[in-house]
Amino acid sequence: MTRPFKVLGIQQIAIGGPSKEKLRTLWVEKFGLEITSTFVSERENVDEDICAMGSGPFKVEVDLMQPLDPEKKPAVHATPLNHVGLWIDDLPKAVEWLSANGVRFAPGGIRKGAAGFDITFLHPKGNEEFPIGGEGVLIELVQAPPEVVSAFARLAAG
Repeated sequence: MTRPFKVLGIQQIAIGGPSKEKLRTLWVEKFGLEITSTFVSERENVDEDICAMGSGPFKVEVDLMQPLDPEKKPAVHATPLNHVGLWIDDLPKAVEWLSANGVRFAPGGIRKGAAGFDITFLHPKGNEEFPIGGEGVLIELVQAPPEVVSAFARLAAG
């Protein structure tokens, strides 16, 4: 079975907590990551600081998230490691192929994410129709921009 897409690398990790202040103390003050932007969404019940480590096409985001309302869903703070984001070279083909091969996606489809890239999420749990899920982990698939795709291709050619 030929897979029509590649997972290139880790695009992000997202860490949730009741308050971003403690997360900032570790990731920004102690580890030295830079806050590059913020993202607030009522729909996704999130207030997040988007930090970065590394640079260029190998930059990895570390998103520090707190809920806008701790009583509402999604509860971005309920699982401290909220999700892992993976760079994908062809997101539409990946979604089509994975869906056809039993992978369950979370509601919402492909859409613009906090960092401006097209994204979608694999559901943490499979169901009867789509038996393959993230086995308890929310996984974000992120469309890699051309410079990331080419940088990973150069690295692979080595």
